Amino acid sequence: MENKTEYLFTSEVVSPGHPDKCADIIADSIVDKLIIGDSKSRVASEVFVAGKHVVIGGEVTSATNLSEQDYKDLVIEALAKIGYNGHPHFTKEECLHPDDVNVQVLLNRQSPDINQGVDQVDGETGAGDQGIMFGYANSETSNFMPSAITYARMLMEKVYTYALANPDVLGVDIKTQVTVDYETKENFENCLPKHIHTIVVSAPCVSSMNIDTVRKLILGLIKETNLPKELFDLEKTIIHINPTGKYVSHSSLHDSGLTGRKLIVDSFGGYAPIGGGAQSSKDYTKVDRSGLYAGRWIAKHIVASGIAKKAIVQLSYAIGVAKPTSISVDTCGTCIDGLNDDILSTFVHDSFSLTPNWITKKFNLDKPSADTFLYADVAARGQVGQEDYPWEQLDELDKFISLKK
Repeated sequence: MENKTEYLFTSEVVSPGHPDKCADIIADSIVDKLIIGDSKSRVASEVFVAGKHVVIGGEVTSATNLSEQDYKDLVIEALAKIGYNGHPHFTKEECLHPDDVNVQVLLNRQSPDINQGVDQVDGETGAGDQGIMFGYANSETSNFMPSAITYARMLMEKVYTYALANPDVLGVDIKTQVTVDYETKENFENCLPKHIHTIVVSAPCVSSMNIDTVRKLILGLIKETNLPKELFDLEKTIIHINPTGKYVSHSSLHDSGLTGRKLIVDSFGGYAPIGGGAQSSKDYTKVDRSGLYAGRWIAKHIVASGIAKKAIVQLSYAIGVAKPTSISVDTCGTCIDGLNDDILSTFVHDSFSLTPNWITKKFNLDKPSADTFLYADVAARGQVGQEDYPWEQLDELDKFISLKK
């Protein structure tokens, strides 16, 4: 009898058309609009999508003045870009159509009690909230992201791109999931994936298609996704495509969406701890957003420099206080000889101020644009792990490599 060993780890990803992601993208479209108009805008605009209703609530203080009609137009534009743009291939009962959307705006000004600690008289910026943030990186992929979420993202992007280009075939409310087999816990701890064990893809189709046609189509897209050959064997990988059967009705008409409900999808796929707050809907002074970016940037440098195979970086802040209240690095026992987590934590503390001002200037978080990055695009693609994001650039690698000498 074959003695088979398995150690499995799974991550899921959802497309921009998932209702939770629609809420994130709408919220960050608001952030983009306000900050581009006034770089000192303070924003925390939560979004709830349910049926044909979009509710925008929270706090905004900005010199960019938007009317209720402006907000409605912004919602319609965001939904249309996602793919909910009124294509007749799905009926108004099967998926959301923009001419049916009802937008309710319930926004207040940010509390002056918070603002007095954020915008300080000496020009420093205090943290816009208290909380903890975690950055993570490992050596499993070329972009120092974990395997399962990387391949789940690749699959999602492949199927979603096809859906956008072929709205007469597939809808845009898509989920993917990948299970990676490391064979042993030791391999998992040392970032050594062995093969892709299971793939799950769920995507809506037009009512005229039968399930066998849908499954054949999506299987072809899986084959074209360029998953690493050393890990993906079509003959051995278990594949579930629309496992419940034919899937036609989708969007917020059939599943509500809320800002910040996909934190693990947005970050590291469950491979690392996550902080207590979401990124989408918030301006750059909110350390739930900026702290994640800084933590990821540090963790990626630690792994990319060869100091460790994986790194978890925790930052914490107090509201109205600029400097972090704590900084810690955990390399999970993978640090090279001559260095340790204490040394790395001290190095990070002494080398980078990690105040909201420092993070903002480092990554130009107050200057979103179509030429650099847009927060709405980040909401759609994931908060970390995309090589073109400013906080993914390895621009201080020499400083980390010097620690090895």
